[in-house]
Amino acid sequence: MSESGTSGRIVPVILCGGSGTRLWPRSRAARPKPFLPLVGERTLFEQALDRCDDPALFAAPLVVAGEAHLPHIAAQAGEGVRIAIEPAGRNTAPAIALAAALLGDDDIMLVCPSDHHITDTAAFRAAAEAAARLASEDRMVAFGIAATRPETGYGYIKRGEAIEGGFAVDRFVEKPDRARAEAFLADGGYDWNGGIFAFRAGAFLAELASHRPAMAQAVSVAVRGGAWDGRCFRPEPASWEALEGESVDYAVMEKTALAAVVPADFGWSDIGNWQALQAARESDSDGNHTSGPAELVDCRNVMTDSDGPRVSVIGLDNVIVVVDGDEVLVTSADGAQQVGTLSGARNQ
Repeated sequence: MSESGTSGRIVPVILCGGSGTRLWPRSRAARPKPFLPLVGERTLFEQALDRCDDPALFAAPLVVAGEAHLPHIAAQAGEGVRIAIEPAGRNTAPAIALAAALLGDDDIMLVCPSDHHITDTAAFRAAAEAAARLASEDRMVAFGIAATRPETGYGYIKRGEAIEGGFAVDRFVEKPDRARAEAFLADGGYDWNGGIFAFRAGAFLAELASHRPAMAQAVSVAVRGGAWDGRCFRPEPASWEALEGESVDYAVMEKTALAAVVPADFGWSDIGNWQALQAARESDSDGNHTSGPAELVDCRNVMTDSDGPRVSVIGLDNVIVVVDGDEVLVTSADGAQQVGTLSGARNQ
């Protein structure tokens, strides 16, 4: 089913999925997080494409998305972008396998979430080249994001022995508690797992077949039964929907003996909640940031984000206020992790 025709290229595989419930009410099912201009004027999806727009280094991207995302992709992506459409969301391992099955075996996949923010494009591209070299040797490569604080919201990667261009992976670590996160930071040998990967397409499919044979077989059947319609590929729905979803971390990265990590220090944020977005935006000397009409008096580390009504805040610290249409969110910065549990976010 490959349409690549060329070997050894770096093919950006942009994964679109989820509705970003922790950024409710701005991010909703009808207009999810990747397709919003949350940092700067370009959307996070457009920024992901922008980072990979050097034709000397990257081939045309392949986007993996659900049918509901097609209008957003059509509005924001260039004509050269191909789209693999998932009949149903099945997490990252099947999504990556779908992309791999549509590429040439020797194509190097650069797997990137569509909703992350990266400030240093040159450093990102340098890391991508280093990862591609390791991937061409059939390594399963993760990008190890330089840990800058004892973060409890991310998984970690413990570096093993040094190899040319990076490190072998000693182990992947689940999200830690605060004490363990502080110990990881003090140790210096742990990176954040940012969900960015590089694989040779054929090698990834071989590892998936070794560790998750049923998943690999189901993806293969779905792809063989699918078809291209212009720039869109749709796998056979029944086989795809019968898949058991699983993350690539669990299905492959934590099982393989070929895992490697490339250090990556390029100003990364997953913009995972309002507090992370506040940190990614430029603030004034008091740590305040306003988007839309606002007036802040005697405030510190306050962010307001309004699509219309004026927001006025007096005498508060570490507070986030969001107005989106008929919904208003007020949270402490520390409480931002819980936004996704609100009924409005769950039932959007």
